[in-house]
Parts: sequence; structure tokens; C-alpha cells
Amino acid sequence: MPWHKMQSIVAITVTVHSERAQRLDERLPHRLKLALLLIAALFLVPLAISVATHESSPVPWHQASMAPSGLAPDPAQTPDAVVQVYAAKAYGWRGAFSVHTWIVVKSRGPAQLKRFDVVGWGGTGVVRENYAAADALWYGGRPEILLDLRGEQAEPLVRDIEAAVAAYPFPDTYHAWPGPNSNTFTAYVARNVPGLRLVLPANAVGKDYLPLTSPIARAPSRTGIQVSLLGLLGVIVGIEEGIEIDILGLSAGVDLLRPALRVPGLGRIGMADRPAGASVKQPL
Repeated sequence: MPWHKMQSIVAITVTVHSERAQRLDERLPHRLKLALLLIAALFLVPLAISVATHESSPVPWHQASMAPSGLAPDPAQTPDAVVQVYAAKAYGWRGAFSVHTWIVVKSRGPAQLKRFDVVGWGGTGVVRENYAAADALWYGGRPEILLDLRGEQAEPLVRDIEAAVAAYPFPDTYHAWPGPNSNTFTAYVARNVPGLRLVLPANAVGKDYLPLTSPIARAPSRTGIQVSLLGLLGVIVGIEEGIEIDILGLSAGVDLLRPALRVPGLGRIGMADRPAGASVKQPL
């Protein structure tokens, strides 16, 4: 083939590839912008709805009710072991963004219910036992049950939960944002108790907090993996949690097992995430 014809073919080939690369470059920014807009909407729209619809307590925190809600079993009438995890909206404006979670256990036999949660005020040490009734309103906010295990399901977990509570690595440290806080505590216990398979709601701010020395861990459900930089930037991929990203302490993602969006503020949009285990007693 003559040299000038070869040069022409090469020039045409380079031109065609350049045009294709240019078209691809033009499409990529558009797709990237669309992806960023969708992510922004997934975070900001539910959060805006939650803020707009949130009703703060009409009374000061020290007057807000901590009365039992009627969700916990009566230990005098419950010989079986019990494991429950509760969540209630945080007091005041924080309730538009986050819930407060805690753990309740009872051994088999004539034992009393024990409540474990982290509270950042009112004494030395933040891990409290029986700070309030097992199913108490959280400063006026009615709790819901995230997990309810009884009998043979619960019995082998009680001792493991108490051991994880004792080993909590931040017993004297509390930061409402980004953690460690009450949800960091519950997530830590869940990660360290095989068989619990707890899924914390997306609006449990602080659940994704991991120290810089250990930025990779199991997901709280122990069905996946989590990477997090102090709860400010991270991702969870798990069978129970689905796919979830964390930005500045706010979490959003998709639950593939029970199709739903996991969103900040509102927590969940879609199929209900039914409490696992035995039937749940309804509030009185």
C-alpha cells in the first residue's frame, strides 16, 4: 500500500476515535450530574419533609414524659428469656434528624428486665443500666420495637449482649454528632453479638461511627461490611441493610431484601421493616 494512502487511513481512524471519545466525554458529565442530583434528592427531600413535619415537645425536657409505653413484657408473667431493641425520636429539634436506640434483655426464669443505653448527661460514664423503664417514652417520644426475640431465640444472646455492653470502647465519651452516641453503642453491641441480626434505621444518626483506627467493620446486622470515616463518610453493603451511603452522619440507600428506600429523617419509605422474632405486643 502506498505510504500516502496509509497516512490517510490512519488520519481517518484517529478522527473517528476522537469524535467517539468526544461524544463519550459529553455524555459522562450529563450522567454524572444526573447521578449527583438523584443522590442529593435521596438525602435532602426526605430530610426536608421530616424537618417540616416534625413537632417538638411542648414541654421542657425535664417535664417530658418517661412513662412506660406498654410495649415491654411483664417479667412476672414472662418466664422466657427476652431480647428487645427500641427506637424513639430524639428530644426536641434533634428528633427531626435522629432516633435514640436502646437494648433490653431478660434472662430465663424470674429475672427482671435490664435496659442498656448510652446517655450523654447526668453522671460519670455514658453507659447506663435501667436509666428508665424498659419501654419508657423517650422524653415524650413513643418508642417502636426494632427487634423482639423470645425464648430459645433470645436465651443464648443475653450473656453475649451483656459482655458487649461491658466491652463498649467509648464508655466515657459522648458526641451527639457524628458520634459516638447512643446509636453508636447499639450498633457496636449488634456487631459483636452473632445471631442478633439487628438492622438499625437510616435515621439512627451515629450508628455508622467507626474510629479512624478501625474504619472497616461488619455491618450492624453482621450480614455485610461497612467502611466509615468517623461516621462522616462511608458505605454499608449487606444482605439486611442493602446498599447505604453515609455523608456527614446522614444515611441513605436501598433495602433490596424488603424493597424500600432507607432515608435520613424519615427513616424508611417502602415495604415495612417488620420487627424480627416473636409477635410484638401493641401499646396499651
